Amino acid sequence: VQLQASGGGLVQAGGSLRLSCAASGRTFSRYAMGWFRQAPGKEREFVAAINWSGDSTNYADSVKGRFTISRDNAKNTAYLQMNSLKLEDAAVYYCAARLWRIASMTYEYHYWGQGTLVTVSS
Repeated sequence: VQLQASGGGLVQAGGSLRLSCAASGRTFSRYAMGWFRQAPGKEREFVAAINWSGDSTNYADSVKGRFTISRDNAKNTAYLQMNSLKLEDAAVYYCAARLWRIASMTYEYHYWGQGTLVTVSS
């Protein structure tokens, strides 16, 4: 599966953005989707994940209550709604896919998108 992330941009602290991850192929519904982010000089870190059917999600503690992951299997797209953005949320955001179940480690995902930059200003 090929992934294309989009939706990044510049937003003020406290604002919102919605990221999208469009997947190619007809088997999108078999894949769990994850969002990760990487800030300059830092390791890539887990943000959120959703299982193949959309009825199970997992979030990093740092984004719980502010970010929401979702998916539309009919559109082959996963989303990350980001609200109440903080300066520390600024990073390149990557979407990733793995078969069936959600996971939170980068090595557990087999397919990666190219990343979309989120910049948060004060």
